[in-house]
Amino acid sequence: MLKSKTFVKKTRSGGVVKVVREHYLRDDIWCGSEVCAECKQETTVLLQKDACIESNLCTYPHYLVPDTNVVLHQIDVLEDSVVRNVIILQTVLQEVRHRSAPVYKRLKDIIHEKEKYFYVFTNEHHRETFIEREPGESANDRNDRAIREAVKWYNRHLKTLDSGPDGLKVVLLTNDLGNKQKAQEDNLMVYKFEEYVRSLIANPELVDRLALSTDDKNEITSSKVLFPEHLPLSKIQAGIKCGSFVQGTFRASRDNYLEATVFVQGDGEDSTEILIQGLQNLNRAVHQDVVAVQLLPQNQWVSPSAVVLQDDGAAKDDNAEEDEEEKVLKLSAAEAARKPTGKVVGIIKRNWRPFCGMLNLSQIKESTRHLFTPADRRVPRIRIETRQASALAGQRIMVAIDGWPKDSRYPNGHFVRSLGSAGEKETEEEVLLLEHDVPHQAFSQAVLSFLPKMPWTITPEDMAKREDLRHLTVCSVDPPGCTDIDDALHCRELENGNLEVGVHIADVSHFIRPGNALDKEAANRGTTVYLCGKRIDMVPELLSSNLCSLRSNVERFAFSCIWEMNHKAEVLKTRFTKSVINSKASLTYAEAQMRIDDTSKNDDITESLRRLNKLAKILKRQRIESGALTLSSLEVRFHMDSETHDPIDLQTKELMETNSMVEEFMLLANISVAKKIYEEFSECALLRKHPAPPPSNYDILIKAGKSKNVDIHVNSAKALADSLDVAKVDGFMYFNTLLRILATRCMMQAVYFCSGMDSDFHHYGLASPIYTHFTSPIRRYADIIVHRLLAVAIEADNTYPDLMDKHKQSALCNNLNYRHKMSQYAQRASVAFHTQLFFKTRGILNEEGFVLFVRKNAIIVLIPKFGLEGTVFFQTKDKMSPNLVFDEAGPTLKVEQHTFHIFDRVKVTISLDASNIQHQKIRMALTEPVIPGVSVPVPEAEPQAKKQKLDC
Repeated sequence: MLKSKTFVKKTRSGGVVKVVREHYLRDDIWCGSEVCAECKQETTVLLQKDACIESNLCTYPHYLVPDTNVVLHQIDVLEDSVVRNVIILQTVLQEVRHRSAPVYKRLKDIIHEKEKYFYVFTNEHHRETFIEREPGESANDRNDRAIREAVKWYNRHLKTLDSGPDGLKVVLLTNDLGNKQKAQEDNLMVYKFEEYVRSLIANPELVDRLALSTDDKNEITSSKVLFPEHLPLSKIQAGIKCGSFVQGTFRASRDNYLEATVFVQGDGEDSTEILIQGLQNLNRAVHQDVVAVQLLPQNQWVSPSAVVLQDDGAAKDDNAEEDEEEKVLKLSAAEAARKPTGKVVGIIKRNWRPFCGMLNLSQIKESTRHLFTPADRRVPRIRIETRQASALAGQRIMVAIDGWPKDSRYPNGHFVRSLGSAGEKETEEEVLLLEHDVPHQAFSQAVLSFLPKMPWTITPEDMAKREDLRHLTVCSVDPPGCTDIDDALHCRELENGNLEVGVHIADVSHFIRPGNALDKEAANRGTTVYLCGKRIDMVPELLSSNLCSLRSNVERFAFSCIWEMNHKAEVLKTRFTKSVINSKASLTYAEAQMRIDDTSKNDDITESLRRLNKLAKILKRQRIESGALTLSSLEVRFHMDSETHDPIDLQTKELMETNSMVEEFMLLANISVAKKIYEEFSECALLRKHPAPPPSNYDILIKAGKSKNVDIHVNSAKALADSLDVAKVDGFMYFNTLLRILATRCMMQAVYFCSGMDSDFHHYGLASPIYTHFTSPIRRYADIIVHRLLAVAIEADNTYPDLMDKHKQSALCNNLNYRHKMSQYAQRASVAFHTQLFFKTRGILNEEGFVLFVRKNAIIVLIPKFGLEGTVFFQTKDKMSPNLVFDEAGPTLKVEQHTFHIFDRVKVTISLDASNIQHQKIRMALTEPVIPGVSVPVPEAEPQAKKQKLDC
């Protein structure tokens, strides 16, 4: 059956076009029930009569039909294995997709679980369930009516409306009182979702997972108004339009829970940050929310607080007067470096997700209301109601926020699930991955179905499309234990005296074809995440560690970038080709370095490495002369116990010449490919840029240099590089490294972008006008897209619509930038956790360090031996504070009679503070310089047990 609507539409040119919209209806859509005698039975039963839930409301077999709001707000309960036999109407699925992408994905995942018996019924295309929207009827009311019509049809269709208590029933679940009343008038069986869940007598724990209804929220809040009312969206939009409000992303401070900034996106360098201070001005915004901000008058602007102020975990009463911490913040208003300051007036988009953390048990006996403390210090504590608090004590759990009333100091939420005992390695690793939104579930069967069938071999048809480079002396150079080998190199002399240099990259795009489930999963994951002792692959292991990995002595597909160079490392010719290679050696950086340095070795592999190393030194010198930066950051390597896999030794990584050798040729390949794909596809090339930092970013670096009478020039990357090269202090060998570490902190994040959506391509750190990522397709999805673009450019593969769509490419870049950033944070968190494990068994150690930052009440110290940072506090609540004088201009901090400057040499004790099991931290205490009342005696370090070591 065909329904059609005809209407006219005005065009931009002022003309009129006739538009016909057709809507096809059918009467042969299966209802999904095993008991149905009318519909054509499918091979898979989706709705089972005997898959009944034990409920004191419905003591007979029944199917559940949730409305849209139930799905949106109660997805945590719907995911539970208890809930099954659910009909998801097309109307509901479409609304959920429109209103919440994360919930839509979770719902789709449930639908694909066969044991859950969730069935999607396409009511919008069924002749008897489709309804037209009536004149004057809102879209929401029409959809509610469509849901009721579908439930009515199911009852008629299954002939159960009047079939008595033992028949099969269809139950509508809604929290909308109007919808419920109309359903009752239609003689439908309907319950509020909370009513239904509370009636599941065999599963009382599900009640904890209910998102709070409006009535519940009103019950647990106080009468005192603590926060200003949020403005409605209509007023916010009008205010933004007329310029009285600005829209931005709320970023809570890690170091000060009463302070945040709102990042307001502008064009180019017009982006700004607005400072927010104090509970009232923060006004219930949560980290990463999109908010509307009103700027305060300039005489109310303040400077960012230099106080390190962390919530001590004590519950604050909703009716408590202004905190002491708030009063401390207000002291900053008189300081010189004031920033634009504002207050949050409304929430445009909440960015809430389930948060990991721990329960703080209420001091009130038998209370079911408790506070939950998130692992992320930037997220406020959440008030939840649970009847299993004693069982959850000491557990890491997940909690979701339901709302934040203006008369509650804390948001309200509900328990989602338990993750395991706090402190256990598996639990903490799970928390780490969840908190950084790292997709880490096992690859689905749909994804795995697109992998090549084993045993895999190269066919004559494959060879016909590729250049045979198996005769070349190709080798790879990687960190120890690397199994996902992306790149390999070769260098040989040509008959004309020039050199041929090849960078050979794993041809992952041959195995991952556009648009299939494997491709979509890789695009979503975006990157491989490397944790200490564990790797979360972007692609299944068959590809990452086997078929794509350029291991030695096996034939592999590659995408090769080959240059002809002279002995001055000048590129004379460049060509790209799909190839087949056979790597002759898989070396570590140390093994490659030993070959280069061993004068007795003169085999083909060693000679190739020596030529590459010689050319790489020239390339690096040329880059630096052009203004490329050589910065520094301390990376640590753990040595792990072979049985327990706990860290037993910790040291900073040492870089060799071979590290730089590989890096130089990867950079050159990336630049060469970037030029080629932009030349061919100026509108849709996927590139990578590194914006120049705003001048204010360099303030701390310039001050650090001045503290040792060294001038740092920052008007260009070349000026900065030259300044860093000559920055030396007699008797202070580590000064230049410290400066470069600090300079790294001043940099902006490098990002992926689509060439047709941007005009600034420059890579500041590399001093390159154009750049991309081509050399790591096993672990970065961006490189796979670049491979596809390059393949089309050299006519080695076909294009497809999404590849040439700049808007889709830009959206993909946004996801890749997000995944890359979260991956970096997850890796740092993994290092921090393993560092804590390392110090857990060490007692107290005494080490030399350097002051990296100076704050009002603390100094932040870097310990080079361990690549570790920690905070030495001079103000604590439990003991008398010394006399402190902070000078922001320095910055310096005078503690009693001693003044601390940036880069001062100090000695500290290092120990693990495990008093708060969730927020365990490395605690540092000053031993030198000796300050009465502040310095602590030097302890003797505990002897370290000798165990078998494994590199991770």
